[in-house]
Formats: sequence, structure tokens, C-alpha cells
Amino acid sequence: MTSTIHLASPAELEAAFQQELATDRWAAAETSYALALRLRDAGEWDTSREWVQQCLQLLESFPSDTEEQTATRRTSVGGVPLPNHLHEGVVRARFGELA
Repeated sequence: MTSTIHLASPAELEAAFQQELATDRWAAAETSYALALRLRDAGEWDTSREWVQQCLQLLESFPSDTEEQTATRRTSVGGVPLPNHLHEGVVRARFGELA
């Protein structure tokens, strides 16, 4: 038995982000990370950079002193795996010069 995971399109992820931005800013940060990763992997560097910046901007509004404060709530968003912890250091390490 094979399991297929639907990999959300950038448009689907952006729609989810817009909804989450109004209701759950942490979820929006997770989704913006996933969108940046999805676009980077597709070679869309400039758009990926914009989403990296969006993610970093959202993360600025959250405390990041403890592991509990940076723990992601989901393992993936739209089929894109998330790190166990999400904070500025992780984003900058994962995206390098795009951050």
C-alpha cells in the first residue's frame, strides 16, 4: 500500500496563509516557512526570499527563549515538512542568503 501526500501548490499555501494571518499568526508563520521552502525548491528564488522575510517578520512577534516557545504545532504544511522548532536562527540556517 502506498501513501501519496498531496504537495500543496504555492497558490494553495498562500490562500491558507492569508486565512491564518487573520486567525492564528503562529500557523501563518509555519505556512510562510513552508511556502518559502516550496518556492525555493522550485527555483523561484526572489519569491522564496519574500516569504522568508514574511516568516521572519512574523517570528519577531513571538518569544523564542525556550524550546517550548519555538516548537512547531504541525509536522508539515501542505505536504512540506516543518522543522521541530521555528525561530529566526532556524530560518536563517535553512535559507542562507535568501534570509
